[in-house]
Amino acid sequence: MSDMLDSLSRNGPHNGPRNGALSPLARLVATADGLVRAVAQPDLVQAVIRLALAVPFWRSGILKWDGFLQLNDTAIDLFSQEFMLHLPGGPYPFPAPAVMAFLSGCGEIIFPTLLVLGLATRFAGLGLLFMTCIVELTVPDGWPIHITWAAMALAIMRYGPGRLSLDHLIARIAGAAHR
Repeated sequence: MSDMLDSLSRNGPHNGPRNGALSPLARLVATADGLVRAVAQPDLVQAVIRLALAVPFWRSGILKWDGFLQLNDTAIDLFSQEFMLHLPGGPYPFPAPAVMAFLSGCGEIIFPTLLVLGLATRFAGLGLLFMTCIVELTVPDGWPIHITWAAMALAIMRYGPGRLSLDHLIARIAGAAHR
């Protein structure tokens, strides 16, 4: 984008000399580009992606519990009777449905909490990517939303939590302690 604007500022929109002045359209594009860049700061984007991925899993997770480490009957019934793994030759029932419901419920609370805090962020992203794969095998028609979750989890795993996170704060403290 800046290469195009540099070219426009040197040569104008029709490759004619313009005495270094930008055309009104080029100025508008440059202003819009600057505004977008000012709003979409990488650390803010990383924090929003963490929050966006945490919300659907958290909402699902809180529906599975009646109290501390006490699954509700609905969660166990879903894994026992409703949810099936859509694998070749299947669908197949979940093995150990009570255990699967418990693990799912724990993951849907722990991983989103870690993401929102920005703590063990890449690990939490990996956990939610794995859960997304299981959800996709359970509800294959939901792939449009599942691919979005997978993309967010991969972005978190690749680019980390950003500066608006406990991971960043811990790294700074650890770095200062080693000096």
